[in-house]
Amino acid sequence: MRVGRIRYINCYPVYGAIDRGVVDLGAPVVSGNPSELNRLMAAGQLEVSVISAVEYARESARYLLLPDLAITSDGPVRSVMLFSRVPAGELDGRRVLLTRSSMTSVALTRLLFEHVWKAAPELAAGDAEMTDVARFAEEPHDARLVIGDAALLLSNRLRGGDAAHTASPDYPYVYDLGACWKEWTGLPFVFAVWVAQRTAVVAEALQVHARLLESRDWGLSHLDVLAEQASAVTGVARRICLEYFAGLDYRLSYDHLAGLSEFFRRIAAAGIVPAAPLSFLPAA
Repeated sequence: MRVGRIRYINCYPVYGAIDRGVVDLGAPVVSGNPSELNRLMAAGQLEVSVISAVEYARESARYLLLPDLAITSDGPVRSVMLFSRVPAGELDGRRVLLTRSSMTSVALTRLLFEHVWKAAPELAAGDAEMTDVARFAEEPHDARLVIGDAALLLSNRLRGGDAAHTASPDYPYVYDLGACWKEWTGLPFVFAVWVAQRTAVVAEALQVHARLLESRDWGLSHLDVLAEQASAVTGVARRICLEYFAGLDYRLSYDHLAGLSEFFRRIAAAGIVPAAPLSFLPAA
């Protein structure tokens, strides 16, 4: 078994115990951004991985969901942010740069522009994720979607270390897409899910799943330790990292499934993906 993990700090609570040898996963781990892991799974180079929710919808015939394991938020997510020079509703015809690293964030952005912000901007793929604010001007834009550690770091820099309350003169309008979805639908949002190849040996996939859950439970009881590590890696204040981890949920409860189903319904209606059933890894 080869197991994929997102290289951003948002996976620390799931893999922290594995990294420290507290839990033996019993399989090699491959790191990448969400889009890279999507490609590795599609190529059959991983048997189990976390992938973008949209990738599951696109390829549901290939994959089985691992129960009770996902990256979700019930409100602000803090690491999927649209930085804009003008209000989102005034971006009609203006250039918006999208990340190449997350299909789910891009699909959610498209829905929000159409149904919430009522604007039709020029959407373009930006270069690789930037953490240097000064380099933003290298690609002309009026708004930019940034995800992962880069979003946390930029929020921290642009807003003087207080990502919740202080505006930036360069980007006075900052939208947290998790909060926007919650306000729009009243539901949690599922950004990523763990899946197994349908061709994987069920007993082996179940064993990996059990160890991932064990590691997650350890991580959720040691968020202070993980926040310290995340701060050292990203340069974001430990307090912000701890708030970030505490604001995420790594379960896949009925409420999360309702949010995931609603997102899939809306992106299927928009023609982004085919209608996708939710199929889970069966018990041995």
